[in-house]
Amino acid sequence: MTINKSLASSSLAEVIDRILDKGIVIDAFVRVALVGIELIAVEARVVVASVETYLRYAEAVGLTTDPTAVTAAA
Repeated sequence: MTINKSLASSSLAEVIDRILDKGIVIDAFVRVALVGIELIAVEARVVVASVETYLRYAEAVGLTTDPTAVTAAA
């Protein structure tokens, strides 16, 4: 009996490269309440991506500002 290696398998380096290229967002919200009174609320957003990928998507949704733009307070 021989074991054949699947061609579809990926190495850890390939998986990490793909995650950094595409990015992953983990969004979690936890709320603990007792008798209708909220005791603890935790909201977390974790973004795993390369800086280039993050900036590309952040600019697309308007989360970044133009660093060359100067605003004057009146």
